[in-house]
Amino acid sequence: MRRREIIAVLGSAALAWPLSAYTQQMRIVPRVGILWIAPEPVVTPFHEAFRQELRDLGYIEGQTIVIEARFAGGKIEALQGLAEELVRLKADVIVAPSTPAVWTLKQATKSIPIVMANVSDPVGFGFVASLREPGGNITGFSNLMVEQVGKTVELAKEAIPNLVLLAVMVNSAAPDSELVLKETQLAAQTLKFEVVSVEARVPDQLEGAVARASGARADALLVSTIEGMFFANRNRIIEAAAKHRLPAVFAAPPYGLTSAGALLTYGANTPDLLRRSATYVDKILKGVKPAELPVQQPVKFELGVNLKSANALGLTIPTSILLRADEVIE
Repeated sequence: MRRREIIAVLGSAALAWPLSAYTQQMRIVPRVGILWIAPEPVVTPFHEAFRQELRDLGYIEGQTIVIEARFAGGKIEALQGLAEELVRLKADVIVAPSTPAVWTLKQATKSIPIVMANVSDPVGFGFVASLREPGGNITGFSNLMVEQVGKTVELAKEAIPNLVLLAVMVNSAAPDSELVLKETQLAAQTLKFEVVSVEARVPDQLEGAVARASGARADALLVSTIEGMFFANRNRIIEAAAKHRLPAVFAAPPYGLTSAGALLTYGANTPDLLRRSATYVDKILKGVKPAELPVQQPVKFELGVNLKSANALGLTIPTSILLRADEVIE
């Protein structure tokens, strides 16, 4: 080979090497998916808690980690397409902050690690073999929905002494719906009152469901916002309940609910669950298998009370509840 040709070959290699190294570096930046059932504005505080924890763990978005967030707009039927999109992107791990999201992702992939957050019954739904030894590609954090619903019902009875009939809003398309209704009925047996369910599967059915609860002469309305459509439309539910002078009680943390007019709210601290989920993402990206990470339960629960709503309904919230409240709207 001539001297001029050798120089040309070496020069081309020198120019190509940085580009190749750069491409290789880009490929090793982990890609993390997160599949939200609710619209983006609704879950912004929770999404930001997740991102902040990753930053605290040393990750820099766009440089050392890429976050692919997808939002279903409160529509369960939209989850499948978004889940398949995250799988096609070959995410290294996907976070699922709701039972419907985990349910959908479980059908979409058996290999990509899935980190649950705010999920009601991971063993009962077959997501994991057990809390201690999950097995498979799914692990994460439960919201203890059974205890959450039971405690919310107790609080409702304490705040509304004359509670005889409690209406429960359900969406049969959501996998959590049956669990919420069952736990409400069990609590009602102990506390000696009746339960009636009212169905709403799309936003346009919400006002009608509240009207049916009022028509049944319910003394209060219980809603669990783990189902994305209810959380996304919480203001419509609360406004409809106020129109019918029906106390609105939510088995969910206070975020945006108590301030919107809900009488009582109680549930696992959602931002905390998302922060803890980020720590599991970190472990998995560093090589730990999901099957080696036990499913954990919430350590923080929050209670919210709206005294304005109580006064409008002619109710007096007991001091015993106010002393335990994390958020009180006066």
